[in-house]
Amino acid sequence: MNFWGHLKTVHHHRALVRKYCFRLGLYWQGLTHDLSKYSPVEFCAGVKYFQGTRSPNDAQRRENGYSASWMHHKGRNRHHFEYWTDYTADGISGIEMPAKYVAEMFCDRLAASKTYRGKDFDPGDPYQFFLRGKGRRLLLHPNTEAMLGAMLIKLRDEGEDAAFDYVRHEILKK
Repeated sequence: MNFWGHLKTVHHHRALVRKYCFRLGLYWQGLTHDLSKYSPVEFCAGVKYFQGTRSPNDAQRRENGYSASWMHHKGRNRHHFEYWTDYTADGISGIEMPAKYVAEMFCDRLAASKTYRGKDFDPGDPYQFFLRGKGRRLLLHPNTEAMLGAMLIKLRDEGEDAAFDYVRHEILKK
């Protein structure tokens, strides 16, 4: 059950992200999004900790105190702000993300919300998830945070078509 459930969840999520990235002209990112989820360290954890309603990384983190799957994933996928960290004079800091990866992060969050919320999905869900993490995002560059926040607010307030138009014309065309 967990094997097929996890595989179905990953496939569904990737299909949605691919569709959204294609809407933005981000074809390569849509095709390659989250391929690391098929690596043994990520896939095996996904099967073992599969819940169907949230990321298996949360359960692995609760059990072990960290998630080896997440550590692997964030270091290989540029649409996660944790990928964009480096040592600076002030310690480890967030580096401003290129717009195309922030756009992919927007697609990822929309797809994750639809995948996990199912028929209960609301266009405000990705923004609510964004707000819940606000106090924990010490490594998110302020410009990246503002850009993602604007995309998610547009989605919440005006819907998908308006949000994708905004990302395509205001974010990616700059």
